[in-house]
Amino acid sequence: MTEKELDIPSHFDPEKTGEIWRVEYERLADQAENWARCFGLSPAYEDNFRICLLLVDIQNTFCIPEFELYVGGRSGTGAVDDNTRLCRFIYRYLDKITNIMPTMDTHHPLQVFHRVFLVNKDGEHPDPFTNVTEEDILEGRWEFNPRLGHNLNISSEYGQEYLKHYTRKLKESGKYNLTIWPYHAILGGIGHALVPAIEEAIFFHSLARATKASFHVKGDNPFTEHYSVIGPEVTQGPEGETLAHKDEKIFQTLVNYDAVIIAGQAKSHCVAWTIADLLEDVLATDKSLVEKVYLLEDCTSPVVIPGAIDYTEEADKTFRRFAEAGMHIVDSKDPISNWPGIIQK
Repeated sequence: MTEKELDIPSHFDPEKTGEIWRVEYERLADQAENWARCFGLSPAYEDNFRICLLLVDIQNTFCIPEFELYVGGRSGTGAVDDNTRLCRFIYRYLDKITNIMPTMDTHHPLQVFHRVFLVNKDGEHPDPFTNVTEEDILEGRWEFNPRLGHNLNISSEYGQEYLKHYTRKLKESGKYNLTIWPYHAILGGIGHALVPAIEEAIFFHSLARATKASFHVKGDNPFTEHYSVIGPEVTQGPEGETLAHKDEKIFQTLVNYDAVIIAGQAKSHCVAWTIADLLEDVLATDKSLVEKVYLLEDCTSPVVIPGAIDYTEEADKTFRRFAEAGMHIVDSKDPISNWPGIIQK
């Protein structure tokens, strides 16, 4: 790789990273092709050293202040700052990034982690951010909402057994308890969409490098949380029936590319568990692949709800474990040519 980084295009406005606006495709398309000619950018398929940038759930619902699950981190400006740095990173390395893979957390109202799924004896739903344990279900604090049975094609009895099974499986796995999240990332809604500044950068990359982004949708199964891009939290029901499958696409990406760079939201949840699942697959298949993974730590933040929950320490501890396993913790401002294992071209 050359030492020189590309300029940041004049259309990028860091003051707008935390806002919603319409991406002007036609204007950007002409600029991107002119940019490619100006800097002599070759089509992505000609790259000798192939880099995939995996962007986990950089959607309005997580990244725009005042939206449902804005990831502010302890600073309160976490996701906005992360995305400003990430946009600059994409533009500086348009010629190095072969493919961008955005993941899209995709939900419907009637899902196990939304409050409508459960009721108490008085027919009331749990508040957002309630943690529901196996004991809560066994002791009758929360029950399956029988009004949902017809739509979900299950009986009320099965729904209750499922909640017992689901909370027990989460406990056995050592993962977080069932968290009741605010309604978020609803398919077709504005919260589901990519953050405009990131959408703009991805579109610009596609035209400048004559390629297309590889979108990855996850999270629409009503019976399980799906933090990790690779697999849901629970894959089987109480009767051994299959609910969902792991997706091998991310692992195959790691096999097929020379480097995979990961950023997104949130560091404590979807990012962390995606990397954890990826690490598990690597250790079970080819340990040397772990050295292909680069974690942009300054482009991800943990979930922090002031006065309620703070996952900062858990997230930092998890990233230290990834580093000990051989993954590279990197900073977007450091020249990519200085990263270990990145081959010059």
